[in-house]
Amino acid sequence: MTLPSGQQPPAAMVVPAFFVKQRITVMVNRYEILAANPDGTEGQLLALAEQKRMKLKEEVVFYADEAKSRRVFSFKARQRLDVHAEHDVYDEAGAVLGSFSKQFGASLLRSTWNLSAPGLEAVGRERRPAIAILRRVWTVLPYVGDIWVPFVFHFDFVDTTTGQTVLVSERQKAIRDRYSVTVPDPRLDFRVAACMAVALDALQSR
Repeated sequence: MTLPSGQQPPAAMVVPAFFVKQRITVMVNRYEILAANPDGTEGQLLALAEQKRMKLKEEVVFYADEAKSRRVFSFKARQRLDVHAEHDVYDEAGAVLGSFSKQFGASLLRSTWNLSAPGLEAVGRERRPAIAILRRVWTVLPYVGDIWVPFVFHFDFVDTTTGQTVLVSERQKAIRDRYSVTVPDPRLDFRVAACMAVALDALQSR
């Protein structure tokens, strides 16, 4: 396999495509991480994520199944609720797999994220600057800012050294938040990719 860097080996866990679906509940935000079948349909459940509200430090835990019988990975903020907070991704044993953070200044006009993993540094931005600005204008307009509009926005993450695409998250047209995620770079561990994909929804308003 030829890697984008020509140097780094594949990650321990590689999933080239999957879906993220939000499940609305009263006490927590839940996300289903589903495999993508070869024909583009939804496959088996890969993980179930839960984000508890009102925590001093943002944390999202991913479980192996609906019964939450096994905690398989997670991400947690290093600082208390803060738009600049760095988030670390942990495996089942608590070892750090990678990290991500939002670029606050750049995100005022166009949401921008840093993503780090072994042998990989990437930056992700909203694909369409015009949609990014429209979303921000809409939230402050009198009388209409509180009206929910399902803006369709996508994120593209590229290697800061090579410019190669490492992760793409595309929001689908649906009443409930749903994302199609592709990971063309095998250096990016599925657990880091899944955490970043969920964060793009769970933390997007921060």
